[in-house]
Amino acid sequence: MAKSYQELTQNHPCFARGQKSNKGRIHLPVSPGCNIACKFCDRQINDYEDRPGVTSEVISPEEALEAVGRAIELNPDIHVAGIAGPGDTLATDFALKTFRLIKDRYPELIKCMSTNGLMLPDKADEIIDVGVDSLTVTVNAVDPKIEAKLNSAIVYHGKRYTGEEAAGILIHNQLEGIRKVAASGTSVKVNTVLVPEINKDHIETIAKTVAQAGAKIYNIIPLIPQAELTWCSAPTCHDIERAKAVAIKYLDVFMHCSRCRADAVGVPGGVDISKYVWLKVLNTRQTFSHG
Repeated sequence: MAKSYQELTQNHPCFARGQKSNKGRIHLPVSPGCNIACKFCDRQINDYEDRPGVTSEVISPEEALEAVGRAIELNPDIHVAGIAGPGDTLATDFALKTFRLIKDRYPELIKCMSTNGLMLPDKADEIIDVGVDSLTVTVNAVDPKIEAKLNSAIVYHGKRYTGEEAAGILIHNQLEGIRKVAASGTSVKVNTVLVPEINKDHIETIAKTVAQAGAKIYNIIPLIPQAELTWCSAPTCHDIERAKAVAIKYLDVFMHCSRCRADAVGVPGGVDISKYVWLKVLNTRQTFSHG
């Protein structure tokens, strides 16, 4: 059974209500591929950028299990094993395989997954079965006209869709998947990338819609102008506060996102110990291919 929302507010740093948590997490970069083309996304393999979609390595599920053990040895405050990339967790099977290994070896850990939600209706039963406690779905719009300005294409069941057709499929699957997972008792968090020129006035509609679908908490992430959206501006503090003010009418709002890398380890806002974890794990690496 998934851990309750109340348990998550006490032990998961992303669910701490309005205050920084002293609980730690490890992000396991096991998911290399993606199935949608967000216009603001720029996935990278490097050691210097501190943002989502970036990792120093892509590892195997078995290496991920070793990394969890190493992280707990270094920092007993690690309570969460999360998978958030660098691609989408449901575009390949590696994330769910990793969670099955963690469930057997470290059943006390909170299992946290982030996804764009395209494959969520297809994978919901497996997510529930593997015991994911916290599912984050990135929903940037619930209107296909707006979503098409943020995402240029999807690949769904082997077929490529573009424009508003792609956006409509994505939004439908996100909401259907949220409803299915939330009905099981799993806590659902929704992320929205706030793009002032595109979805600033759409936040209230998103919040109301995902709350009706069963989401518990909402995280508004400021755009990093990059990739195809370099012409857009990063939201101001006023933009972010305004968005939070309208969203909080419908569900809890996360107040302190640090936009973590896909391989971050430690307490958010504290010392990142990822280099110590990955140095140890990768020094014992055996040949592995995601292909």
